[in-house]
Amino acid sequence: MQAVRVGSYVIKQHVTGRKRYPLVLMLEPLFRCNLACAGCGKIDYPAPILNQRLSVQECLDADTECGAPIIAVAGGEPLLHKDMPEIITKLIARKKYIYLCTNALLLEKKLDDYKPSPYFSWDVHLDGDQAMHDASVCQDGVFDRAVSAIRKAKARGFRVSINCTVFDGAQPERLAKFFDEVMALGVDGIMTAPGYAYERAPDQEHFLNRQKTKQLFRDTFRLGKGKKWKFTQSPLFLNFLAGNETYHCTPWGKPLRNVFGWQKPCYLLGEGYAKTFKELMEDTAWDQYGTGNYEKCADCMVHSGYESSAVVDAFKRPLHFVKVALNGPQTEGPMAPEISLENQRPAEYNYAEHVDQRMAEIAANKKTTVRRVPAEAAE
Repeated sequence: MQAVRVGSYVIKQHVTGRKRYPLVLMLEPLFRCNLACAGCGKIDYPAPILNQRLSVQECLDADTECGAPIIAVAGGEPLLHKDMPEIITKLIARKKYIYLCTNALLLEKKLDDYKPSPYFSWDVHLDGDQAMHDASVCQDGVFDRAVSAIRKAKARGFRVSINCTVFDGAQPERLAKFFDEVMALGVDGIMTAPGYAYERAPDQEHFLNRQKTKQLFRDTFRLGKGKKWKFTQSPLFLNFLAGNETYHCTPWGKPLRNVFGWQKPCYLLGEGYAKTFKELMEDTAWDQYGTGNYEKCADCMVHSGYESSAVVDAFKRPLHFVKVALNGPQTEGPMAPEISLENQRPAEYNYAEHVDQRMAEIAANKKTTVRRVPAEAAE
């Protein structure tokens, strides 16, 4: 049902001649998290920013502005948001397909707040087997708690997928075995991609470059032939991970709305913020970003930039799509040509500027609130 709905949506965009359109709204209602993963660039903000939340109405407005058929609710840890059950319920009522991303530490406790629906799926982060995942999240025991929560969610009738981010040092045999194990758990699908080198992440040594990414996934998919792994991603995106497609990034395919606004240019890079989705789409200098265009994008092969490229390609080359869907990613032969980095512009670092601006806004709002309180009390 989801595939038909998304396919119809994409066809409509092409028929109407729309050049850039969203496939998935990345909705990030908060940055606060109950883990401090070494590869995460989301938790380095000052406490006043970590304490910010998008309201229920702001989340609904983001959906109205964007109009994408799928919404991935991320963070931070979304289950820390007290209004998350209401947000999810109201988005489902709009018949949007919702993937609620979670590290699962709170999942068992929160299960009663949600109801199974064909429009709703838990998306549990598991970055490999027990040792791999616990090392990734910098805390022992998280893997076991996540697996327990997955079993209980499935027993309750929920759809559950996993989100597996892969880092340097991952071994194909071990990753393939992990995929076998999660399928045995009964998950409905796997989403996987290499980690992105967030500039503020504490650990900068374990992000994969593009060549290592391609070889790792090619070797892993070779071991998975005939095992019927189920992925929540386009077959052509998996073929891209294995080095068989030369795709350029389409960051507008998965726009992000967070506490700063609409993030430019994508979920991974905070190079600026727009007040509205229309402003994001019309005023972002898209051609300045992506592998080959910008230094920060050089090694990126993440789904937030390339999944949409694969979906568009499926409509341009339907026979190629069918071939890959039937046979799986190509694991032998030469890889597709790589994008040249010769003309990429150097990286710009404006993280501090955005943080300072937001902190000033928070301070100004507090002063305004304080000034109003006496007057309201007097009334």
